[in-house]
Amino acid sequence: MTTSSAPPASTPPVPPVPLAALLARRDLGLRLLAGPGDVPLHWVHTSEMADPYPYLLGGELLMTAGVQLTDPARYVERVAEAGAAALAFGVTPVYDTVPAELVEACARRGLPLLEVPPRTPFTAVARAVWRLMAEARLHELRRVTEAQQSLATAAARPAPVPAVLGALAARLGGRAVLLAPDGTESAAAGREVPPEASRALRELAGVLGPRPGGPASASGESGDLRLAAYALGSGDGPALGVATDRRDPGDHTITGVAVVLLSLLTAPHRGADAAVRDGALVRLLLGASPAEAAAALDPGPWTVVHARGGDGTPFAAADLAASLGTALVEPEPSPAPGKALGKPLGEGLGEALGEAGAARVSGAAPASVRLLLPASSPVTARPGWFLGVSAPAGAGDLPAADRQAARALRRAEATRSALVRHRPGGLASLVDPDEAAAHARTLLAPLNEPLRETLRAWLSLHGSWDRTAVALDVHRNTVRQRITRCATLLDRDLDDPDVRMELWFALS
Repeated sequence: MTTSSAPPASTPPVPPVPLAALLARRDLGLRLLAGPGDVPLHWVHTSEMADPYPYLLGGELLMTAGVQLTDPARYVERVAEAGAAALAFGVTPVYDTVPAELVEACARRGLPLLEVPPRTPFTAVARAVWRLMAEARLHELRRVTEAQQSLATAAARPAPVPAVLGALAARLGGRAVLLAPDGTESAAAGREVPPEASRALRELAGVLGPRPGGPASASGESGDLRLAAYALGSGDGPALGVATDRRDPGDHTITGVAVVLLSLLTAPHRGADAAVRDGALVRLLLGASPAEAAAALDPGPWTVVHARGGDGTPFAAADLAASLGTALVEPEPSPAPGKALGKPLGEGLGEALGEAGAARVSGAAPASVRLLLPASSPVTARPGWFLGVSAPAGAGDLPAADRQAARALRRAEATRSALVRHRPGGLASLVDPDEAAAHARTLLAPLNEPLRETLRAWLSLHGSWDRTAVALDVHRNTVRQRITRCATLLDRDLDDPDVRMELWFALS
């Protein structure tokens, strides 16, 4: 058994394409001359370099016409060392046939060698690979979405833990077990695995734990099985163990949803303070006034945090909340009214998780999160996140603190600062908030949101074109055009310090 406490290596953004699927395309006329025909292709690369080794990443189909092929054996050696998946050789204009020395060298190294006929351009082969990848990506997206919906449905059944384990095992085609802190199996589903694999899963679960620096997951192998263990909840409780024959790109997302659900289902009962807090939130959702709901909360003071970022995984918001020491977290945007709320648990949760899974497979946008934590809890920068922090506020003043945190987050993103705190006092505190908001709406009415964001970033960076372009991830000429457009629409001289100050207050 091999063990690793780090997460599995990252996978390509789409599933690889089997070489056999490319060979099956009759319109291309490709012919396998050497090596196996079942290797996975991750991408395509064309090169006429005498030694393409420095330009290969591994896993690609390398296409060449042999323009600088002088030593076939050495060439194949270097291509194989670089980790290329297969070699495609184009017949004509340089060679009339694939050199016999090249075929022999590929056969010795077990490197698949394809003959590309004269009528088939390299671009047609590349286009076919990308089309097959797009189809594989769509298939994987559907698989992940369906798996997440089935897991959510299982979580709503009378015996949710065994149901979730069963759904997970079925979707991964392996075994899923719930391991108690002492390593014993408290529940299991899926096909049986050898005793040594079960023992290896228990050892992996033992690697997890709440000790300082303890990992939240661990992976390894036992024979032909891929093993993984995941801590549930805070890490001092049960763990999820998974044994499968292989790991597909979407399996991490599917397992991640199961980890979230099982963490909720196996969490210990919360105390009376949590029940009071949740009751207040329910009353607020059912129409109670904010003041009435706030009266049931701890009077505070509280700190509101707005955050944007994360790594795109289902754990991002939960990990941030855990690192800040709070369970009061709300991912944004929330589901539209009537979309998930008001539906049966399995159906509504399935939709929400399905959308999250779709975003994960297709490339998720940064997460937007709001958090509420006691003012005594320190808030420090977190890698991969922009944080906006309000001033301490009592339960009745939380709406104002929420606006403070939102403004602080906008400044953090505009200045590319990891953490920005609300600055109390100053000139802004001398103006009535309602009057200031009305003035800002009137002043900024001619500007759409992209222009407002550009102007806000430009002002926060003291009129620097280059730094604003970097902050917004656009070309500096785009910044110039937008700022010129702002000046025209507002009919203001943006070189005037007084104008800049007034606009900054309006945008803040």
